[in-house]
Amino acid sequence: MKIQFKALLVHLFTATGAVFAMLAMLAASEEKWSLMFLWLIIAFVVDGIDGPLARHYNVKKNSPRFDGVLLDLIIDYLTYVFIPAFALFKSGLLPGWTGWLAIIIITFASAVYFCDDQMKTKDNSFSGFPGCWNMVVIVLFALSPNFWVILTLVTLIAISMFLPLKFIHPIRTERWRLITLPIALSWVFFAGWAALVDFHPESWAHWGLLLTSGYLLLAGIAQQIIRPANNS
Repeated sequence: MKIQFKALLVHLFTATGAVFAMLAMLAASEEKWSLMFLWLIIAFVVDGIDGPLARHYNVKKNSPRFDGVLLDLIIDYLTYVFIPAFALFKSGLLPGWTGWLAIIIITFASAVYFCDDQMKTKDNSFSGFPGCWNMVVIVLFALSPNFWVILTLVTLIAISMFLPLKFIHPIRTERWRLITLPIALSWVFFAGWAALVDFHPESWAHWGLLLTSGYLLLAGIAQQIIRPANNS
């Protein structure tokens, strides 16, 4: 099989994320939240795999007709931002004006962030929160905190998108990757488990989801504080 065809297959694999996004949106429109998150988790897995494949087959060189970065951003906005924001609004976790405010904050801030050509740091981490609202919203569904807590959290995270704070990429950030990658895989497991049990309040998956999300959210900031030994 020619390398050009393999590179094209990577683009087509990335494009399946759009299909999973539509399936998630259909589930959300029927308020089938567990099913929606399961589709989003599958899309999340695809997003985690297609990047290494794209680099391995050098899609920019071997399949240049299609812009893999643009394709990825389109799908990411749907699965990371648009659908989770819709779910947060439609679920009733944020009543009245708070729901409207949250979806305006999430969609507007994320649209600006996604076109920022300085979103990546030198170590392939993200500068500012990378708009992974799917990860935030699934934790909110699992824990169902007070709506003031949710609104405050949404606001603070949106602000952090434009602050000089580092957020790790689970695969591309080399520092602590031996810890980060298993934790990211554990997050996928706990997220799937929580969705499968329909976010049952007594499920241990919620604690696993909270702990792994906490690490993925704060590890990059910790790296900014804890400098590598050879840089000290």
